[in-house]
Amino acid sequence: MHVAQLIERVQHVGRLLVAAQPRELAVGNIVRRVLRVIRDEAEENRNGQGVASSDAGGGDRPDTSDLARSEGIGNLSTDAPTEQRLQPPAQSSYVAGTNTPTTTTSLFSLLSHPSSRVPSPSETPGIYSRVRQTSSSIHAKLTLQDAQHLRAEVIEGIQEIVDELNQADDQMAGYALDYIHSNETILTHTPSTTLQKFLVKAAAKRKFTVIYAETSSDQHPHQVSSASMIRSTSESDYEASSEQFQKALTAASVTVVVVPFSAIFALMSRVDKVLLGTHAVVADGGLVAAAGAKAITKAAKMHRTPVVVLSGIYNLSPVYPFDTHALIEYGDPSQISTYGDVAVIGKMHLENPQFDFVPPDLVDLYITNLFVLPASSLKL
Repeated sequence: MHVAQLIERVQHVGRLLVAAQPRELAVGNIVRRVLRVIRDEAEENRNGQGVASSDAGGGDRPDTSDLARSEGIGNLSTDAPTEQRLQPPAQSSYVAGTNTPTTTTSLFSLLSHPSSRVPSPSETPGIYSRVRQTSSSIHAKLTLQDAQHLRAEVIEGIQEIVDELNQADDQMAGYALDYIHSNETILTHTPSTTLQKFLVKAAAKRKFTVIYAETSSDQHPHQVSSASMIRSTSESDYEASSEQFQKALTAASVTVVVVPFSAIFALMSRVDKVLLGTHAVVADGGLVAAAGAKAITKAAKMHRTPVVVLSGIYNLSPVYPFDTHALIEYGDPSQISTYGDVAVIGKMHLENPQFDFVPPDLVDLYITNLFVLPASSLKL
């Protein structure tokens, strides 16, 4: 079996998963990480075989005097012209398994002689040796022993990804005491487990108040989007209900004030910090969050209130939001207005968005399970 066949199978399954729910950007992120694990392990396996074969071959070294003459090191003598004395020697490298030196043009030579011809890949195989090595490691046929070793390494790498997903919320909660201070007023509208653990961790040593803004999804808890239906039911991915979220904070001695979503602009002047969860973070630094996030961040910017977003690394997507409307998922509009309102239904187009796209200029800080950085720096 070839490594390329394994990669092709994983890519095929990944395409099926992404096609099933294209707005779940985290699915594509995890598939890419699994593919990276396979490629890295295949390359390491190939490198191990190359080192073993070179050691078995004796590893003869070329004569350094011949190398010096071939590279023109003698041009540094005082008899040579000034340009030749100032020009450094070209760098040399050796291709694994051969004794033939390869010459690469240095940056100094390119700047000193702009008209010099750039060597082709066939003339400078040392530059492209890593690319060829990676390609050969992917297309090389594996023996039974190598296949078993690669299988064990790939399974271990996937298990590391799973462990990272399970520990992401706890790792983000480790930053809570650095960004939540005593007597602060924090506004949020996302009853996620990530926010819950973050606030509970800070409540262990801080006294603060949380203002929870109720949205339409809180008034209709039975409304479930298609995206949340296919999510894992593990603790790290489970979205807590509004009532459970409030009970957990109250049990941790946090003062929780529940307000209607329409009051967020009036209360924003008393808020010290806005804390949001996220569904996905795209390449330009913007995020896809629960419906109502954009209104909250706009009100926060109007009142100069900092906006902090919690997001695991697995939510960072290389997808660029050329069409922001394509990232928004819409729920059942009958949850907002029933079909009994015949006069209204016949005269308007009713939409019930489940998510909002928040541009990067409305976010101040991202807290992930590995690092903390401003939104202006989070551009993939």
